[in-house]
This record gives sequence, structure tokens and C-alpha cells, in this order.
Amino acid sequence: MLNTAEDIEVLARFGRALADPIRCRLLLEIREAPAHPSDLADKLGISRTRLSNHLACLRDCGLVIAVPEGRRTRYELADARLGHALDDLRSAVVTVAADRTCAEADEKGCC
Repeated sequence: MLNTAEDIEVLARFGRALADPIRCRLLLEIREAPAHPSDLADKLGISRTRLSNHLACLRDCGLVIAVPEGRRTRYELADARLGHALDDLRSAVVTVAADRTCAEADEKGCC
């Protein structure tokens, strides 16, 4: 159970990181395998500048780390458990989205 302000802040940072579709895609790509920024930019079809801003956000949130490799930098998840958490979260969200029991979901834009 989250009971300290620090626990709640960490969870909120995770939520902010996931609030952007590009960051979600980045996390899922990096979850599959560590990658270099140029490869990630190409896979996601975005500029390296834009990618750099998103990677900085994910680093600041503590979700990814930059690992120097000679003259290049590789990005990977900060902890392997984040990969499992992303899998669990994606599975739960997909299940909930498929079970739209709220009769007014389309009308209200909820659920």
C-alpha cells in the first residue's frame, strides 16, 4: 500500500511518463531490447531532438538509464521489473478496454 508522500510521488512520475504516447512506445521498444537513440528515432519515426527530450523525461523519472558504449550511448530500462510492470499494466488496460460495461462510455468519453 502506498502510504508515504515519496511512494505517491514515484507513482505519479510513472504516470506522467506514460501520459505521452511517444514515451509509451519508447518504453515498450526499450523493454524489448536496449537501443541506441538513432535506432529508436528511426523506429519511432521522430527526430533525434524530439527523441532526446522524451529520453530525458524518462531518465528524470528514473525509468531508463543511459549506458555509455564507447562514443555511443545505449538506453535500457532502469530495472528489469519495469518490463514486467509494463507487461502487466498493458494486459490490464487491454482487458479493461475490451470489457466496456459502462453503457455511456462512448457518450461520456470515459471507461
